[in-house]
Amino acid sequence: MESQIVILGSGTCVPSLLRNPSSFLMRTREENLLFDCGAGVMRRLLEAGVSIFDISHLFLSHFHPDHIGELAAFLFALKYPKPSPQKRKLTIFAGTGFSRFFEKLKGVYGHWITLPPDRLAVVELDTAGYDHFDTPFFQVTSLPVAHRPESLAYRVEDAAGRVLVYSGDSDDCDNLIKIADHADMLVCEAAYPDGQKVDGHLIPSLAGRIARAAAVRCLVLTHFYPACDAVDIEKQCRSTYNGPIVLARDLMRLTL
Repeated sequence: MESQIVILGSGTCVPSLLRNPSSFLMRTREENLLFDCGAGVMRRLLEAGVSIFDISHLFLSHFHPDHIGELAAFLFALKYPKPSPQKRKLTIFAGTGFSRFFEKLKGVYGHWITLPPDRLAVVELDTAGYDHFDTPFFQVTSLPVAHRPESLAYRVEDAAGRVLVYSGDSDDCDNLIKIADHADMLVCEAAYPDGQKVDGHLIPSLAGRIARAAAVRCLVLTHFYPACDAVDIEKQCRSTYNGPIVLARDLMRLTL
């Protein structure tokens, strides 16, 4: 069975009627993997026909509000209705420092976001180098990237051997090339157009250069600030990458 990708957010922290903050869903066998949890992700999941109770794993790229801002509300919603229809445990993956961050979040919300151990697990991944996690249906490798101290890119290999890589937010860095090596699909931020580079983020030509260096089969560009809507992002990316390019849109569906 082929893994499916649903873009839940192709935008940023800037409010938009068309683009939620960057997030996507990967459906592989019986597992539903959610990547990042910014504002509006629960509504987008419903629009995609997926319940929050269907999510088995949540991968957080870093702790900026546009990537993690709906986490408390997500956990709060998992507590209701009673009895909860959720049959599976939710496992949250994030970089070094997340356990401390999560304890502080529970210090604010208390029992409203506290779930029993059979309903929630937290896995803090190493941001000093590679980390790895296996399940019967997929394997995950993480590697730190150049954005925040806790920032991670994720590489997911499904049971059929197909590989998806998510950059999270990142500047140009060798680790992004390493983790994306020969990936079938790279979901990569291209936050600003060429000529408007901002520290900690990529532009289309840099995202293309990374995809070419990693020999990526398909490049999906996402995390667009409004300036990107005024230029030809695909053309800018084509200056460095000649493979298939997809410009992410909210609720777009892709096959890995």
